[in-house]
Parts: sequence; C-alpha cells; structure tokens
Amino acid sequence: QDLGTGVILGLTLIYIILAWVFGSYLWPVAVMLAIPLGLTGAIFGHWVLNMDLSLFSMMGLFGLSGIVINDSIVLIVYFREQLQQGVHHHDAIVKAICLRLRAVLLTSLTTIAGLVPMLFETSLQAQYLIPMAVTLVFGLAYGTFLILFFIPALLTVIENTRKFVFKEKSYAL
Repeated sequence: QDLGTGVILGLTLIYIILAWVFGSYLWPVAVMLAIPLGLTGAIFGHWVLNMDLSLFSMMGLFGLSGIVINDSIVLIVYFREQLQQGVHHHDAIVKAICLRLRAVLLTSLTTIAGLVPMLFETSLQAQYLIPMAVTLVFGLAYGTFLILFFIPALLTVIENTRKFVFKEKSYAL
C-alpha cells in the first residue's frame, strides 16, 4: 500500500515538474508515456528469466522510470528547440532523433553495461538485488528502443492534432 502511495506521489511530482519546465500540459504526458515502455521490458525480462516480480523489482521500476524519462527529455528538449527556431515539426523530429541518438543510447547502454554483471552473480547477497537488475537491464533495453520510435511518433501526432484543431503553428503545448 505504501508503495502504491509512493508511485502516485512520484508520478504527480514528475508531472508537475515537467509541466513547469515545459510550460505545457501535454508535453509532460508525452514524456511520461515512456514509463510504460520500460515497464513492459522489465516484465518481459522477468518472464524470460523465469523470475517473480519482487519488492526489489518494484524498487527498480522507480529507477527505471527516471532513466527512461531522462531519455525522453533529451529527445523532446531538442525537438522543442528546433520548433522554436521555426523548423517544421517533421524535420524537427528527424533532427532530434539523429542528433540525440548518441546521448540516448549512451545513457541507457552504460547503465545496462554496469548492471549486466549483477545478473550473473551467484552469491546469496546478490540474489536479493538480481530482480532489480533484471528490471533495469531489460526495461532500459526495450524501453530505449521503443522511445526512439514511440516518442517521435507521439510528438508528430500531437503536433498534427494541434495544427488541425487550433489551426496555428505551435512549438509549445
């Protein structure tokens, strides 16, 4: 029950901070939709390794959420900068993906590389932390891949919808 309260509080604070930074109500939603992408990877990893979700797995989800949100922010901030410079949203998203791909991949791959040795640890003490490592490794691997496709597609839909509904050029939602 406390973990559920913590999740709600954490997600609310993340949304408020992102809404304040972006000056928008919709862009934080686009960023936060990256969380379920990582979650699906974490669940898949537990299934592949035939492990039950534990309390440590759930704790790993908090860390995973922060990392996938960071990956999304790196992409979206550059996208927004391009829009503010007057670049068409399709061109802006392509530039954002091309120029921020390295940063997104490095963030995820270095974290994954640091955690992979824990997956193969056999000591009794490590057995408690392995579910957290599984959550982070598989969630990041799958989530990062999907972020590079899903978030740009979502941003394109948001921008197309905004232009259609409000009949205006937009750079901040």
